[in-house]
Amino acid sequence: MENKNLVFGHGIPMGFGMALAQNAKAMDYFSSLSEDQRKSIIDGVQNVRSKQEMREYVNNMMNNNFTG
Repeated sequence: MENKNLVFGHGIPMGFGMALAQNAKAMDYFSSLSEDQRKSIIDGVQNVRSKQEMREYVNNMMNNNFTG
């Protein structure tokens, strides 16, 4: 069954993809990560419950020096 909440079927939740699209630096950072690091960040998105939380999650993603 197709999950319509994923961006282009690439495993990126729509809300996360939308928040990334609004923050070019965060999108560049996310794109530079390894596949495992990106998966860990996407897994963390599952705990986000609102648009504001998602924006904060994306904005803080780089500040947390994510290492996977």
